[in-house]
Amino acid sequence: MSDPVLDHLLGDHDGIINRLIDYAKIPSVSTDPAYADGMAAARALLADRLVAAGFNNVEEIAAGGHPAVCAEWLGLPGAPTYLVYGHYDVQPPDPLDKWHSPPFEPQIRDGRLYGRGVSDDKGPASIALEVLFAYLAVEGCLPVNIKVLLEGEEEVGSATLPAILERHADRLRADAVISADGARWRADLPSVNTGSRGNMAFELAVRTASKDLHSGRFGGAVPNAAHVLADLVAGLHSPDGKVSVDGFYDGIDNPDGTTRADISGLPFDEAAFFAAIGSVPFGEDGFSTLERLWLRPTLEVNGMWSGYTGEGGKTVTPAEAFAKITTRLVPGQDPARVARALQRHFERACPAGASIDFAPRDDGNAAYLVPPDLPLLLAVENAIEDALGAKPVRVRVGSTLPLSDMIRRALGIDTVTLSFSTADEDFHSPNEFFRLSAIEEGVTAWTSLLRRLGRVAE
Repeated sequence: MSDPVLDHLLGDHDGIINRLIDYAKIPSVSTDPAYADGMAAARALLADRLVAAGFNNVEEIAAGGHPAVCAEWLGLPGAPTYLVYGHYDVQPPDPLDKWHSPPFEPQIRDGRLYGRGVSDDKGPASIALEVLFAYLAVEGCLPVNIKVLLEGEEEVGSATLPAILERHADRLRADAVISADGARWRADLPSVNTGSRGNMAFELAVRTASKDLHSGRFGGAVPNAAHVLADLVAGLHSPDGKVSVDGFYDGIDNPDGTTRADISGLPFDEAAFFAAIGSVPFGEDGFSTLERLWLRPTLEVNGMWSGYTGEGGKTVTPAEAFAKITTRLVPGQDPARVARALQRHFERACPAGASIDFAPRDDGNAAYLVPPDLPLLLAVENAIEDALGAKPVRVRVGSTLPLSDMIRRALGIDTVTLSFSTADEDFHSPNEFFRLSAIEEGVTAWTSLLRRLGRVAE
């Protein structure tokens, strides 16, 4: 039996693409103040579309950073209420010379839409909004009550989202969250994300002298900050791949046999995975690649610099050296406790004649697991099966979705992801793209999900 809302959406396929292109043209880069006009333009476009569709109380809410856009349709007193989440901010487009077409002039090539933000998160969020708008256009109502939260700081770690959630808790409270952010594991395998790792980021500075020194007059007689930092970083891991920081693993339970068996049963071509990125397996002994990505924590150097890094040479013994380091955390790890363990480690390992400055960038986020019997998770699985013709496998993601932990702490509710971007679509990189086939798949799944949630509410 056909669904009138889905028929409407499928008949408007080209219109959905054109509206997404108009949205993706807006350079809404949250990390760079030079894009402030683009951020404001994206908020205005979203607000106009929400108002035109029939949502109420459309407004911007903020807590000192980039505002979020929120709206609501609460036309079914006594029915469940779901908070639909997405974000309108995008990563910077740099390096521009690596793009095959301008990042903010979206182009369609070979069934893909290329442009910054089309996959993360403007395409997936647009799918959710288009389905909500279609229900209101075709039937004049939604199957359940809906609140919408479109964040403007996801790409900068959701810096003020906790404060927004706290200040506007009553406005945003719901039974659960459906997130259009995140990504499918693979395009060829229906899946649903049931967990994500947390994170904690910091910067480390090493100082060994009051200024850079002449390497001929002082080299070999004073400590070199770059060497000290290299030794500190090299000491973070043991030869078997484990993190060599006392207290780092506190609170973690070893993966149970059932979880490991479920992961080992997933169809995964390890050789193809590494061939696609030009790399080789590496990591903690005793765990498979997927277990390392989903079940184990990490401690990763993201960048290091010291001394002279320009063209040519400069014979100095550096007085300072710097590193940016992040962790990915698993259930049981507390970001603050991990930060304290790392700071103690560096203080103990710092040699005489050197000093360090350990500076966490933020409070971090804990890992998140969806309760396996959560009704919303089961409904999402059924909706994905309706759209793709096969029951999805349950997977986790190695990255961090800050919203899930923040929402749980602020509002005490769970989040399930229903995103139709895919992990290989080069978000955060040049030539980001979004598969246009995901539009039909996405609107089918979202239409089905809302129908199912509405039937439960009856």
